[in-house]
Amino acid sequence: MPLSVEEREQFLAEPHIGALAVEAGEGRAPLTLPIWYQYAPGGELWVMTGRNSKKGRLIAAAGRFSLMVDRLEPTIRYVSVEGPVVRSEDATIEQLREMSARYLPADKVEPYMETALKEHGEQAVYYLRPEHWYSSDLGSV
Repeated sequence: MPLSVEEREQFLAEPHIGALAVEAGEGRAPLTLPIWYQYAPGGELWVMTGRNSKKGRLIAAAGRFSLMVDRLEPTIRYVSVEGPVVRSEDATIEQLREMSARYLPADKVEPYMETALKEHGEQAVYYLRPEHWYSSDLGSV
């Protein structure tokens, strides 16, 4: 059963691990990888990744991507969004902290940030405006 606008936006706002898919070029299936993301109902979704990573280069070239999140309990539910990248910017320490705090226990945020700042290289944030939504709650199977 499809989710209402409010249900799908609230579900997307929860801290699920997203599966990001982006066009990978002629003769290739989309590149699909797990990613942390941030979203507030009614707003833009954003992801952070290496500016020069394969994922970052493909997002910049394609100018759009899709993201799917799901869960198994208490019912099987998913939300998928697809749309254009409306802007990109250099990632800030504040954005890294916000994203890290969304997914990690409080005592793991600073150690993760130290590692990320040393090892992840130049990061970019890509903002997606949700244009197409797919969602469903399949109930208990």
